[in-house]
Amino acid sequence: MCRRVAPNSHLTCLLLSSSSRSDWKGRAVDTPVLHSAPATLAVPLRWSLRSPALPTPAHPQFLLLLLLDSIAIGWASSAAPLICAAFRLFRSACGARPSSSGTVSMEPFPREQAAARICMVSSFATELLEIKSKEPSLHVLVIPGNPGIAAFYKDFVEALYENLGGQASVTAVGHISHSQKDSEHGRLFSMHEQIDHKVDFIEQELQHSERSIVLVGHSIGAYIGLEVFKRLQNKIKMFVGLYPFLKLNKNSVTQSAIGYIARSSLLSKGVSLLASFIGSLQPSIIRGIVRRFLGTSWSVTAVDVACCHLLKYHTMRNVLFMAMTEFQKLTEEPDWMFVRAKEDKIAFLFGVDDHWGPLSHLEEISKRAPGVTLSVETEGHTHGYCCNEPGSFWVADYVANFIKTQKRH
Repeated sequence: MCRRVAPNSHLTCLLLSSSSRSDWKGRAVDTPVLHSAPATLAVPLRWSLRSPALPTPAHPQFLLLLLLDSIAIGWASSAAPLICAAFRLFRSACGARPSSSGTVSMEPFPREQAAARICMVSSFATELLEIKSKEPSLHVLVIPGNPGIAAFYKDFVEALYENLGGQASVTAVGHISHSQKDSEHGRLFSMHEQIDHKVDFIEQELQHSERSIVLVGHSIGAYIGLEVFKRLQNKIKMFVGLYPFLKLNKNSVTQSAIGYIARSSLLSKGVSLLASFIGSLQPSIIRGIVRRFLGTSWSVTAVDVACCHLLKYHTMRNVLFMAMTEFQKLTEEPDWMFVRAKEDKIAFLFGVDDHWGPLSHLEEISKRAPGVTLSVETEGHTHGYCCNEPGSFWVADYVANFIKTQKRH
């Protein structure tokens, strides 16, 4: 497990396969192992190893954004070729490339199954995915990215529970109205409201618990998690940000395109209508579209979740509305003073070639808060780790190792 980087150090834990033992100029190096993650080394930050990336679900609204052309030209005459082109563009924009070596292979093992349930939090229906430990020493709370669909994290939740030896309860909390049913009757929720929602969940569901709480946030969920940590410092023991989206990346064409669509009510409605149309097709057709153009490396679970949860009008409208409010807020700098104050309790895992959390952001964190544990994953899982089993297993192992290390301190 990566230990805390020494203050003022320019090193970070860059996770590499054990066969890659050379420096950034290709010379052999003898670098000390800083953690117990499988087959990994710690090396200087400036060594950037390129690895093939698995398909990523980062902001799937971009998929439907590109499909708007088929509406403008005429569905009957041109939808089919445009759908094909749009899906290919979407996969390219999200950094999806065919997977090759470097993936995690694990023997099948009987895992405790995560249970889904609906919980009313401040009168809002909330989808949860959870495994309750019989004798928990802590409670791990997983905050999704955008889309904030808890079911995408099934493999991750189960693997994390297993890696913690069944001694921690694990719960993924979905965002309001990023759900299978439109329980809020078309209401749109901003990122700020989603932050309030997570705070309310902890205060409502875990108020009587004496167990320590560990927050794990993915993508924009990392930003949300930091805000929750800031409000509930007496309840939160530690925080882990996975492939964090903490500020806008001005060099990302994808983010610019999503921002343009999300700011337009008309285009957002058009994309959401198209999503609901695709979602109304025969299940076998929907599954074939998702599998062919989005989920060639996705697990069966992730494909089913995309079909049943994502392709809904209310879900896509909330995904885009939340994205608009994200982009407005993330023009500001993160609260570096708070991050520095809690740096020994915070860890971030970045991915190679992840435009949502580029390595330039990692370098900025290392300068602003040198005590934060920083890692870079180079196994090819990147931003959409939760949509395939190898990514879920690998990241769950990383999080479990960090938690175990912190508990020993």
